[in-house]
Amino acid sequence: MKLYGIKACDTCRKALKTLQAAGRDVTFVDVRDTPLSAEKLGEFHDALGDDMLNTRSTTWRGLTDADRARPPLDLMAEHPTLMKRPVIETDRLYLGWKKDVQDALL
Repeated sequence: MKLYGIKACDTCRKALKTLQAAGRDVTFVDVRDTPLSAEKLGEFHDALGDDMLNTRSTTWRGLTDADRARPPLDLMAEHPTLMKRPVIETDRLYLGWKKDVQDALL
């Protein structure tokens, strides 16, 4: 299992800690330190859609209207913090760390 996120993100840290405590073998990938390839980002977007664009983030609020109008994949490639987190990759993809994701993975 791979957990894609940002090490400074509280939700990502909580998900990682909970999964490891449950005995799951988790590899953490910090998307700031190891940016996603265009192929991997496209794969995530195909599966999760525009829901993976975090329009509530500080980064989003700092963008101009022209930037916000750009394609989501371009924005997330340029600004990894615009990706909702975590993205958890197992036999399928999960977005976030809400109860439904926890129930499926724990």
